[in-house]
Amino acid sequence: MSSPVPKLRIGDLLLQSGLISESHLQQALAEQKSSGKKLGRVLIDLHLVHEDDLLGLLAHQLRIPFIDLNTYPLRTEVARQLPEALARRFRALLLGEQDGRLLIAMSDPLDLHAVDELQRRLNRIVSTAVVREHQLLNTIDSIYSKQEEIASLAGELEEELRESDLDVATLANSASAADAPVARLLQSLFEDAVRSGASDIHIEPEESVTRLRKRVDGLLQEQVMNERRIAAAVVLKLKILSELDISEKRLPQDGRFGIKVLGKNIDVRLSTLPTPFGESVVLRLLDHSGHLQDLDKVGMPAPILERLRHVIHKPHGLILVTGPTGSGKTTTLYAALAELNLPDIKIITVEDPIEYQLPRVVQVQVNNKIELTFEKVLRTALRQDPDIIMVGEMRDLETAQIGLRAAITGHLVFSTLHTNDSISAAMRFVDMGIEPYLAAGALRAIMAQRLVRRLCPHCKEADETAAETLALLPDKLELKSQDTSFFKARGCRQCQMIGYKGRIGVYEWLEFDEAMMRALRDNDHNAFTQAARASPRYRPLAETAFELATEGLTSLAEVTHLIEAD
Repeated sequence: MSSPVPKLRIGDLLLQSGLISESHLQQALAEQKSSGKKLGRVLIDLHLVHEDDLLGLLAHQLRIPFIDLNTYPLRTEVARQLPEALARRFRALLLGEQDGRLLIAMSDPLDLHAVDELQRRLNRIVSTAVVREHQLLNTIDSIYSKQEEIASLAGELEEELRESDLDVATLANSASAADAPVARLLQSLFEDAVRSGASDIHIEPEESVTRLRKRVDGLLQEQVMNERRIAAAVVLKLKILSELDISEKRLPQDGRFGIKVLGKNIDVRLSTLPTPFGESVVLRLLDHSGHLQDLDKVGMPAPILERLRHVIHKPHGLILVTGPTGSGKTTTLYAALAELNLPDIKIITVEDPIEYQLPRVVQVQVNNKIELTFEKVLRTALRQDPDIIMVGEMRDLETAQIGLRAAITGHLVFSTLHTNDSISAAMRFVDMGIEPYLAAGALRAIMAQRLVRRLCPHCKEADETAAETLALLPDKLELKSQDTSFFKARGCRQCQMIGYKGRIGVYEWLEFDEAMMRALRDNDHNAFTQAARASPRYRPLAETAFELATEGLTSLAEVTHLIEAD
């Protein structure tokens, strides 16, 4: 067996070392009693002790190594010798052999039950090392990727279909022989997508392969399966879950269903499209388990947040949020509505689809199949005595006209528009056929936004080629870059070797003044553009993105990509 682990009381140890006071210990013990968490985690979460100080003390006291998993030469094939269920249950990671024993990294090496159980399951004597918990969890997610499991289940399903020579249509019967592998494959697909933070799953049949792709941080990641027949079986199962017509394969269909994945309630929006090799499917994943973000936590620069708050508390007017699909417009709108959602305020939303349920807010789902259009719902909503109206998107002239008239007759109206920037959004209304005086009288502010990828804080490194990239950027940006250090992506286990982890918002704020309204009324594009750019509060997207690069939050490559996209 392993060397006996001293029976340490972490609270006493921290007191003796002077890292915490008696009052801090009592505070943590009280929190532990109500939360059920381990004392060490409670102390860290309450910021009463730094995680590295605690782990360093444990390592010294137990005479075990304190390992940084970001730099440790971990071998995936070795780590996977410890079953994933055990790794997640005991928060443990197999690092390899050391002096004839298995070396196991743990976030809590004082968990004697976990150490004993690992020895029993592995039938080997183990030694422990201590690691940071967030590094451990991220590494476990990276090591136990679902891609191999997905490939294995795809092969199993293909074999079932081949051996039984089933007509795929028979899978509509849940007792079908191949139904179990289909269900397991879908479960693995969803678990992999949720764990990696994917917003969409693409299932694309081709002549000889099935292509699976997931969109993570705005970019698609691909897995190609040699099993050609599985696509039809998977699509059929998804259509059954969505209660779509399984016999119709010639026309596009849209549906939705809800599932629970890794403890999260996921709303799945399904869209099918016929291709020469079968139906291509895209699944949009909406996580309803998380709480709506407050405006303070959306990530806007303080000056823009201050002006947005000022405008949304006005009694009437139109506020637009613009940007391409997936740029975070809905998150911004919901955060604004959540702040305004008070008992004395009547809010009605017209959406397609409804992405989050808001208490006290009347939310209507557009349904074009029964002619429940944006325009029809909006007309009715105005007869429901609203103070605030949110229109998911200004898609046509009729909807835009009703929304603008509502904004000048005492209602606060929020909506979105698909334009590249805030300046072009204002002129888009006029191009749609809106009377210039109506647009000028209704519009109060327009915010354009994008999302750029955030550099992984664990592996980002100095960008030695920054000067070359800066030379290609607009002169106004380059002048601000003197004596500034920039960083670029490298890749580590914490970010799945991509170099980026998560995304951060880039915002452009345009608040209307008299000069802009006059130019808009005169339908003078050039005068409006000049007046907008002269506004003291206006900063283009490129400048705010560049500022994020100077702060080391994103790379110059992401700034360049944003500029080129515009």
